Amino acid sequence: MDGNSKMDTQAADQQLTGAEIVLRALADQGVDTMFGYPGGAVLPIYDAIYAQQQVRHILVRHEQGAGHMAEGYARSTGKCGVALATSGPGATNMVTPLADALMDSIPMVVFTGQVPTHLIGSDAFQEADTVGITRACTKHNYLVRDVNDLARTIHEAFYVATHGRPGPVLVDIPKNVQFAKGTYVGPEAIEHRTYHPRTEPQDKRIEEALALMATAQRPIIYSGGGVINSGPAASEALRALAKATGWPVTSTLMGLGAFPASDKQWLGMVGMHGSFESNNAMHDCDVMLCVGARFDDRVTGRLDAFSPRSKKIHIDIDPSSINKNVRVDIPVVADCGKALDALVKGWSKKTAKSPDLKPWWKQIEEWRARKGFAYPNSKTLIKPQYAIERLYELTKDRDVYVTTEVGQHQMWAAQFFHFDKPNRWMTSGGLGTMGYGLPAAIGVQAAHPKALVIDIAGDASVQMTMQEMSCAIQHDLPVKIFILNNEWMGMVRQWQQLLHGERYSHSYSDALPDFVKMAEAFGCHGIRCEDPSKLDAAIMEMIDTPKPVLFDCRVEKAENCFPMIPSGAAHNEMILGKITGDEIGEAGKMLV
Repeated sequence: MDGNSKMDTQAADQQLTGAEIVLRALADQGVDTMFGYPGGAVLPIYDAIYAQQQVRHILVRHEQGAGHMAEGYARSTGKCGVALATSGPGATNMVTPLADALMDSIPMVVFTGQVPTHLIGSDAFQEADTVGITRACTKHNYLVRDVNDLARTIHEAFYVATHGRPGPVLVDIPKNVQFAKGTYVGPEAIEHRTYHPRTEPQDKRIEEALALMATAQRPIIYSGGGVINSGPAASEALRALAKATGWPVTSTLMGLGAFPASDKQWLGMVGMHGSFESNNAMHDCDVMLCVGARFDDRVTGRLDAFSPRSKKIHIDIDPSSINKNVRVDIPVVADCGKALDALVKGWSKKTAKSPDLKPWWKQIEEWRARKGFAYPNSKTLIKPQYAIERLYELTKDRDVYVTTEVGQHQMWAAQFFHFDKPNRWMTSGGLGTMGYGLPAAIGVQAAHPKALVIDIAGDASVQMTMQEMSCAIQHDLPVKIFILNNEWMGMVRQWQQLLHGERYSHSYSDALPDFVKMAEAFGCHGIRCEDPSKLDAAIMEMIDTPKPVLFDCRVEKAENCFPMIPSGAAHNEMILGKITGDEIGEAGKMLV
């Protein structure tokens, strides 16, 4: 096969090397982009990459970056992300993105090299028990010892990663298997022997759910990332159900965009830093329809005080998520989209009149009137909330995708940047991975080269994967890194203020780099702004610059993220303003 020819996609019994099988399988799976870093144990695969043109390879600067890029690519496209790393430290560097993808249900297939089969277990150079190490942070993993099993294993890996509750799958390939010749089989010949997740809802459960929904006087739809994972049709079905029922809708951090933020039925995000109206509605509702969410502790708070008087319907494709944290009344094991479609159709056939929801909406409007996201603005300092507001206003009419790091800036982004479409918001929800946003933005940009891709970052977390700016430059991926720079690990400082008597142990960054000079060193464009009156112009400069940008937005240093539910408190015990330091009891301190 010469370097200019496309891989032959016929001849199911073609003899190929293991490395060629990997690339052929990727092409047959419809993969157009992969992210990786070479090393001794994967050089045969890189030689095969050199000899083909169907799958684009993006060279990262750290294997963790490759994993997060694959996550960003997957999250923004709905397709399976692909990453490649060498054995030993290459594989262990991939552990964090694997764990991140598992927690957030992101479909991803990661290939790692391994020492030759006869050396496994001998403590060979760059050997690690990759399958053992990653067993707890993957949906499934494989060690391929025979080249004739390789194609089937790869196709199976894609099936497992994308069916049921999505997640990361790892394929570990010894170097001798990459050199050996074997028979290639295509994906059409593969059927998983045991893994066949239920997607269609049971009619009985749908009938039970509809009967309960018809009695609701104070209902709420609690949606999560599973709606987005199910695909665009699920988001459309969610919108149709909300319109048909007139119910208010809230969402987890991972579910933002599945329901349009501009819709009057939208209550905002739920949880620790969610909106006042959504949290109070969750607490006081009488029927809760949970779809594609898993009752995470950042949402539920104190379990014995979580929505204590409601009947709960839980739709989830993963049966292990149901009754795991919160006891529910009607479990529906199914794909979110299919279950929502069934509810929409069932509701349209309903003949009995539902209770009047006007008193419930009147109560919600009273909560809304409290303006839980209000903050005192400044003419001399840039408030972080104001920075996000202006960023949103100046980009909302563009084809924009947003990633974040983890911390206060992440919560402000969720509060003040609004999404009307799914797959536009990429953040590390379950694992809370600092350093996620920058490489994720590169993965998004690779998938959407003409879009505006912004990483809303913090000055501390952005430094964890800053080296990937070099990757963005090399591959002409013009991501915008918008840093809310308060010179603190902001969320750490906020918790130290709340829990530890304002003893700010190692949370202040007194040796920050000059981000503008750093940008220039990488070949990017650097911008610094600390004057609110100049912020709009600086943001427009960032948008109009046709290459990667590092924007150092200097914000109020001691601003806290409100509103918040103190750990150990109920949803109707939110803090809207200043903190005194005694909001959290001894039991609550252990829940942070």
